Amino acid sequence: MAEEIKELLRQYEEGQITRRDFMRKAVAITGSVALANTLIDTLAQPTSDAAQVDPNDAGIVWHNVEFNGPAGPVFGYLVRPAPRGKYPGIIVIHANQGINDHFRDVARRLAKQDYVALVPDYLSRAGGTMKANPQGRGFENIRAVAPWQQVAEDTDSGYVYLRTLPDVRGDRMGLVGFCWGGGMCFASATQVRGLRAAVVFYGRSPDPMELVKNIEAPILAHYGELDPGVNKGIPETVEAMKRYEKSYTYKIYPGAHHGFHSDQGERYHPVAAQEAWARTLEFFQKNLKS
Repeated sequence: MAEEIKELLRQYEEGQITRRDFMRKAVAITGSVALANTLIDTLAQPTSDAAQVDPNDAGIVWHNVEFNGPAGPVFGYLVRPAPRGKYPGIIVIHANQGINDHFRDVARRLAKQDYVALVPDYLSRAGGTMKANPQGRGFENIRAVAPWQQVAEDTDSGYVYLRTLPDVRGDRMGLVGFCWGGGMCFASATQVRGLRAAVVFYGRSPDPMELVKNIEAPILAHYGELDPGVNKGIPETVEAMKRYEKSYTYKIYPGAHHGFHSDQGERYHPVAAQEAWARTLEFFQKNLKS
């Protein structure tokens, strides 16, 4: 049994199987759901690249904020490096759960890399995530509650807000989004002026595709190999970005599912997550700091 469990853990840690697959096989081996949960919680922890940045980390300062949007106040989470200075600004677009601890952590990771990061709550027009989606699960109706045009408006308002902050370089602004937020990142890049970089994590391309002609910033995109619904749009995106002479770099990560970057999700793929995050930081370094 021990060797079977070790092999199962290896497959999970390397992203070859999902958490659901791990649990099913572990229960079959051990005969115990409780033991399977204990194994995955204690032995299959995320690798160091996905370790959370403590909110009390002395190197960062964070605040819950509100800023003005076209339909009223937009709630958000703002993180900056603790040392005083002038830093590039990045907006993080959350997934369809709404704003949560994972995306606050993503913002803290960026702050540790010397960016001022803002995570707007894109459910603010519906009263905020806690009101609109109190269970914190994937919100299937989010496209109706927060259509891309409204997301782009609130993203632009977020940039206006960031530019008012004394520690933000208004000429060095970036955008990153995940899952639903990845598609919203791509769509917002067609509307928000002054962007210097945008990173799409497994997000759908703008619809209609002709909107890409308005993009000013270079786009970096990350896709999981096992994500056919999103990936079917890649060839058309490549063609459109080439036709309109836009910068579009992407990679499809072998063995990775949709959502592979989230260390809080069952489809977390440590190898793909580490590489995608490293490529993201390199991309932001090149476009926002040079």
